[in-house]
Amino acid sequence: MWLFCFLFSIGFLIFALIFSLVFNKSAFAKKHKLSAFHFLSAGVFVSSIFTFVPTHLVTAEISVLGYVRAVLLSVFNSMQVFAFGCEFGNVVNSMVHCPMWLNMIYQVWIAFLFVIAPIFTFGFVLSLFKNVSAYLKYLGSYFKDVYVFSELNEKSLVLASDIKSHHNRAAIVFTDVFEGNEEKIYELTDQARSLGAICFKKDILVVNFKNHSENRPISFFAIGNNETENLNQSLKLIENYRDRDNTHLFIFSKKIESELLLTAIDKGSVKVRRINEVQSLVNRTLYRRGNIIFESAKELPCGNKKISAIVVGMGCHGTEMVKALTWFGQMDGYKLEINAFDQDPLAKEKFIALAPELMSPDYNGVEVEGEAQYKITVHSGIDVATTTFANEISKIDDATYVMVALGDDDVNINAAVNLRMYFERLGIHPVIQAIVYNAQQKKALEGIKNYRGQAYGIEFIGDMESSYTEEVIIDSELEEEALKRHLKWGEEEEFWTYEYNYRSSMASAIHMKARMECSIPGADKKEEELSGEERNVIEALEHRRWNAYMRSEGYVFSGSKEKTSRNDLAKMHHDLVDFSSLTEEEKRKDSKVGTN
Repeated sequence: MWLFCFLFSIGFLIFALIFSLVFNKSAFAKKHKLSAFHFLSAGVFVSSIFTFVPTHLVTAEISVLGYVRAVLLSVFNSMQVFAFGCEFGNVVNSMVHCPMWLNMIYQVWIAFLFVIAPIFTFGFVLSLFKNVSAYLKYLGSYFKDVYVFSELNEKSLVLASDIKSHHNRAAIVFTDVFEGNEEKIYELTDQARSLGAICFKKDILVVNFKNHSENRPISFFAIGNNETENLNQSLKLIENYRDRDNTHLFIFSKKIESELLLTAIDKGSVKVRRINEVQSLVNRTLYRRGNIIFESAKELPCGNKKISAIVVGMGCHGTEMVKALTWFGQMDGYKLEINAFDQDPLAKEKFIALAPELMSPDYNGVEVEGEAQYKITVHSGIDVATTTFANEISKIDDATYVMVALGDDDVNINAAVNLRMYFERLGIHPVIQAIVYNAQQKKALEGIKNYRGQAYGIEFIGDMESSYTEEVIIDSELEEEALKRHLKWGEEEEFWTYEYNYRSSMASAIHMKARMECSIPGADKKEEELSGEERNVIEALEHRRWNAYMRSEGYVFSGSKEKTSRNDLAKMHHDLVDFSSLTEEEKRKDSKVGTN
């Protein structure tokens, strides 16, 4: 019995050590915030129980109750070891029945457990102290602006760092901080501490943030990598802080259900913003750098210019860019052609399902006066690493703009470099933008040249350092301009509450900036300042843009020009007709929205 318990005690602790090292990296351990420390603590405790069992069994009655008593006393002694309450001498005295050849080895093993068990106790106490310390630091930030992040990850750390650089006195709070030995986790926690951040191990919903001055704002960021968890946390945060003024909530989610649920819920005093990172990047790119799409357009014999755009990759970013280019490229004096490529053999069918009327042969590639004019070709089932792709690209000898969005930094870089090679062979030099998330890679790639000193001329966009900033997420210039556009026909609350209004106004603001850069007559004037000719130009152009935008959002003509035929649940609208078919009232709306 003594030998069996001794071997089992040692064996279980070794098993706990190996198990902790392997299981610690599993998704389950990360989800439930379990670390090697927790596994080893449990291993030492169970190992201690088996060590004490023989000392009590030798004096126990031979009965079920006697065995139960021995086990319970062993558990009690193990708890004493962890709590510094067990006397080593008493344990040695109870080992009189242990075989002589095993006695000293057994004592050494017990002594080892006596030493390491309190270390784990100290670790738990220290962990508890850290939480208490975090609460005290938070109370010390009572009169400060507070920015609370639901998770410590690369995105939240970049955003927090930028906020701190602009608001030195602000309190940065990270919740759900999982401290471990993994290099990545260690680096993140170390950087968070260097920011002076308050780190709670508890979930954002568990920590009580109401102990804060009502006159100072609290901004919550549901910014975890799990979008479903972000949504669930946001709904609960709204419920918990609904009656608190000066409360802002930013939820990072691309999922449509987040839009629906956040629209339906009573938000009270909480100002809620959903951050769609994909749309944000596309909108930001067009707003800040959209001018290069028009500037690179090629002259046609008829006097107009042609925008020949190529989008490589029809994932989230690529699909969003194709949709956006259809309305962004609606500009007097320009023709628009878009070629999109994707490895998925169903890419075209999927895109048609998203925007059926946009791809309808009645509009796609058809020039109708007063209608959106464009030509979209989706090339399905083509891998960028194949000769088929190279051959298809060689047919587009008038390309002016390219976006590469294949979902992986290395693949995007390689594809962009190859595309530059293909276009050089064609004797053309289109603008190429490629998405690269890694900020260090982006910096290293800026202005890259080959060994002959020839510049590749590739612009890398979408890195974390430029995407997760206060200017982009909180104080967006584009968002401010979009709100101005919305206020021309609606209330501010509707802008923040309904994403239909938000997205529509964002598109309007982006195109407004572009038409001013393209010197469209009357674009820089107020509506009442327009001449009759300028009004006709602005109204027709705005309606073309609006038609393309609505179709890119999946809307179709309702089948009747009556207002009563509009059905937003079905995404059907009565005004999706050519400009000449509009009523004079609807035409005036176009000049109202389409001017400063």
